[in-house]
Amino acid sequence: MSLRPAPLLSWVAGLGAALGCAGESLPDPKLAAAEYAARVEKGDADGVYALLSSDAQRSYGKSGVRRMIDESKTELARTARAVAAEGGKVEVRATLRYADGEQASLEVEHGQFRVGSAGALPLGARTPAQALAELRQALARRSYAGVLRVLSTESQSALENDMKSLVEGLEQPETLDVKITGDRAEVQVPGGHSVKLKREAGFWRIEDFD
Repeated sequence: MSLRPAPLLSWVAGLGAALGCAGESLPDPKLAAAEYAARVEKGDADGVYALLSSDAQRSYGKSGVRRMIDESKTELARTARAVAAEGGKVEVRATLRYADGEQASLEVEHGQFRVGSAGALPLGARTPAQALAELRQALARRSYAGVLRVLSTESQSALENDMKSLVEGLEQPETLDVKITGDRAEVQVPGGHSVKLKREAGFWRIEDFD
């Protein structure tokens, strides 16, 4: 597996270009929370719909929002009041997605966007989908270290022990019994590993190993 450093500098440069307007004052989310609470209290389904993000609007639709207001107005109002209550802590996060599928997680601290995760600086998956996204990014970067980060502790240990055993078994490759058949070869490595090789354009390459 080929490894290369994550392009952190290019990430930061890209973030700077994409967030050039971040220095401008951000809208106060508490105002939106208060307005949401007021509209829920009034049973104003159209007003609630207007406050939703584009994704939420597509997911629920106006009819879906109206149905939720009709069926769960009391519960929604209680939640809305809690969201808009004094003393609530507001955390602002954003996700910047690049054309190649990579993404960076951003957080607002002291009125400025800060990088929470980008490439080699994972935030830590809070959902299965985020864990899968981190795996995809690590594989796309050919990053062995990145793959290890997204594995469970047990899987990390098993993989590292497996690789350590293979490294130790290949410590003296010239002493191993290599069985060659034409342009293919196979060798049993101490530790229970098997390595298959293939000759391409006059050079031997690893075809598979376990």
